[in-house]
Amino acid sequence: MRKNDIPLARHYRICDKLPRMNRQSPPHIVIIGCGFVGMEATKALANKPVQVTLIDRCNHHLFQPLLYQVATAGLSAPSIDAPIRHIFRNQSNITVLMGEVIAIDTSLRNVTLEGVGAITYDHLIVAAGATHSYFGNDAWSAHAPGLKTLEDAFALRRRVLLAFEHAERETNTEKRCAWLTFAIIGAGATGVALAGTLAEIAHHTLKCEFCRFDSSATRVLLLEGGDRVLPAFPVDLSQKARQQLIKLGVVVRTGARVTLVDENGVEIADATGTSRIAAQTLMWPAGVAASPLGKSLGMPLDRAGRVVVQPDLSISDHPEVSVIGDLAHVERDGTLAPGVSPAAKQMGSRAARNVLAQLEGKATTSFRYVDYGSLATIGRKSAVALIGRIKLSGLPAWLVWLFAHIYFLIGFRNRISVMFDWGWAYFSFQRYARIVIGPWNSGHRRGYRRN
Repeated sequence: MRKNDIPLARHYRICDKLPRMNRQSPPHIVIIGCGFVGMEATKALANKPVQVTLIDRCNHHLFQPLLYQVATAGLSAPSIDAPIRHIFRNQSNITVLMGEVIAIDTSLRNVTLEGVGAITYDHLIVAAGATHSYFGNDAWSAHAPGLKTLEDAFALRRRVLLAFEHAERETNTEKRCAWLTFAIIGAGATGVALAGTLAEIAHHTLKCEFCRFDSSATRVLLLEGGDRVLPAFPVDLSQKARQQLIKLGVVVRTGARVTLVDENGVEIADATGTSRIAAQTLMWPAGVAASPLGKSLGMPLDRAGRVVVQPDLSISDHPEVSVIGDLAHVERDGTLAPGVSPAAKQMGSRAARNVLAQLEGKATTSFRYVDYGSLATIGRKSAVALIGRIKLSGLPAWLVWLFAHIYFLIGFRNRISVMFDWGWAYFSFQRYARIVIGPWNSGHRRGYRRN
């Protein structure tokens, strides 16, 4: 046992499932992160002659594509997540540790777990994911938060619901208008889904619930610096998505580059010049940056902080270390693998298979992304889909999106719960997860503060 293992020695005696690093033990594989990519890698190592330690900051796996539904009161949190220990309860070769990895030492082959110490590995799979990116304007995060975690979703839901409560109390027309203006910065899949859903809440869910204003007067603005929404989709589907957003009542402004964000609104620059929008509720699904943990590897990084990896997902000079998911910059034929859940799952499976191949003395295989299609929801009966050469929009695309997301949810209970909640919302337009914790005047922006 290496000297760096000493801080964990007592913990190993308490839980005899934890791997002991000696020559008689099976190869020890440490996996950092239990998102889609980490979970897929862990599953691929089930029933193999290895010992796996899975480390995550949370005790649950989050189905992130539906996180916006929690933020907009459409679903409760337990419907889109599942305890990690429950998911892997029947996988005998795995130990789950909840905590945050703060450093990786590839020369000593160990990772440092905050508050515990060093854990050595024979093979390491880093799937730490991504965080919000404000393109050098981190001060904006206090006023326009992103949406990556359940904490973000709860804070955003509080923010949205309290905006309407403040509007009900406000007697000044101009200030009330600011409370009823929601500005979403970034027209990717999450931004489009947020905009469409907020428009439905204002025009249908909250109808007739307030006395001093008409909720249909709410303005939902979708701001995009590029020339179209959903830039990852073909131009014709992007245009159809924009038309569906407008039909739902969303004001779409493309070519609108954000130059300033503060507590009272946002400033944008476009072809007509610079203008200011007074809005008390701002959201930032505009960009992502790779986890800072990637810097510990000492490898070249791209502009987004992703680790530049080899074709087989390992890093230079350290074939025992694989970097996958949103943290990995991997190209094939000059095309970067997209940061979507299907690509993440494929990376996780390939990384695990390559680890097993190395243990068997076989050659590793390059990662090849297989594109099964792209989906983006906009609102009720509104979506776009690209499946091979097939392009869908409107109700057909929405149905494909609906059943695909139900199918990939973790657990039978979650599938039934989501089906029931969506079915009820479809016929009634109601959202019953509209709970705000704490007094209304405890600080409108308090829910946005991150630890």
